[in-house]
Amino acid sequence: MLQSITFHKMALSMRLFFLARPLVCCKSVGTLRVVNGFRPFPFTSRTLSGQENSQNDVLLFRSKEVQTILKKITGLNLEKVFKPQKKRLQPPKYVLVSDKKLKELTENATKDAEEQLQMPPVLEERQEITEVLSEDYTLAGLEKSKIVFTDISYGLSERERLIVVREPDGILRKATWEERDRISQIYFPRPHREIEPPPLFDDENLENVLKQERHEFLLDATCVQFEPDSADFIRVHRRVYEYIVKNEQYDMLRSTRHFGGMAFYLTRTKSIDGLLCDMMQRNLFDDAVDLVCLYHLLHPTSPSAAESKSKQLKGIELLKVYIESEASQKGKLELLLQQHEMTSETDEVKQ
Repeated sequence: MLQSITFHKMALSMRLFFLARPLVCCKSVGTLRVVNGFRPFPFTSRTLSGQENSQNDVLLFRSKEVQTILKKITGLNLEKVFKPQKKRLQPPKYVLVSDKKLKELTENATKDAEEQLQMPPVLEERQEITEVLSEDYTLAGLEKSKIVFTDISYGLSERERLIVVREPDGILRKATWEERDRISQIYFPRPHREIEPPPLFDDENLENVLKQERHEFLLDATCVQFEPDSADFIRVHRRVYEYIVKNEQYDMLRSTRHFGGMAFYLTRTKSIDGLLCDMMQRNLFDDAVDLVCLYHLLHPTSPSAAESKSKQLKGIELLKVYIESEASQKGKLELLLQQHEMTSETDEVKQ
C-alpha cells in the first residue's frame, strides 16, 4: 500500500493510478466512475463561511446558558415524545407494579425522553471545495467520464477521507461536497440515507409536506439525509421555521428535538414576537421570560438588554422592557400581559 503521496503537477498520471495499489472495484455513479484509491494525505479543506450563522452563533449555541434555556423552553411532554408510531399491531401488555416501581419507570422514561430531545447542532454553512491539485492536459480525452479516486481505508472520518476527481480534460481536483456525500454513502452507507437526495427536499415539494403539518417528520428526515453544515440542511430548516412563523404553528415543534433550534434561529434573527405571543397565550410566561433572556444573551447591545442590565430587572419586568422598547407586535403583547396581570390579581384576591 502506498503510504503517502505528495501531489504536484503531473503527480497522478494514469501510470501512478495503476501502481497505487490493486483496485478493489469500479462503479458507475451517474457520469462518475468510482475507483478505490490509495492512502491519502490528510483532508483538511473544512473552511466554513456563514451569513446569519456566523462562528459566533455556533459558540453561542453551544454555551451552557443558551443550552439550558433552550432545553427548558422546549418542554418535556412524555405523551408527545412517546406518541404512537405506525407499527405492526400487537396485543397490548398490562403489568401491575408498585408505586415505587412506577416511579422508577417514570424516571427512566423521562431520561429516555431527554435523550430523544437532544437538539441538532447549529453549524456554519460549509464552503464549496474548489481546490485544483494538478492540470495534466496530456490525459485529456482518454476518458469520457470523470474518474473518482476514493480512499477506503478504515479508521478515517468522512472529513479526513481523501476523495479526488480526474476530469476528462485532465484536471485533478478535490471532490465537491455533493460528490463526497454521494461517494461516502456508497462505500460507508448510513441507515436510511439515500445516495441522491429524494424529491421530498425540493423547494416545490416542501410546501405540500408543510401543508400536511408534517413539520417534525420533514426535519427528522433532513437530519438523516444531510450533514448539519450542508446548504440543504440549513435551507430546509429555515424554510420550516419561516412557514411556522407565517402560520403561527409554534406548538407543532414544542416537546420535539427541533424546538430549541427554531427558538435559537428566531432569536438570532430578532423574530421572537410571534413565539412570545404563543407562549403567553398558552400561559407559559416562564418560557416567555426565558426567551427574552435568550434574546439578551444573543443581542447584549440591544436597547432592552442594556436597560435590563442597568436596572437589574428580572421576571415579568424583562418582558415589559422588551415589549416597550423592541417588540414589533407591541399592542398584542401588551394586551396579553395585561390579561395575565389581571388574572394574577384575581387569583390573589380569591386566596
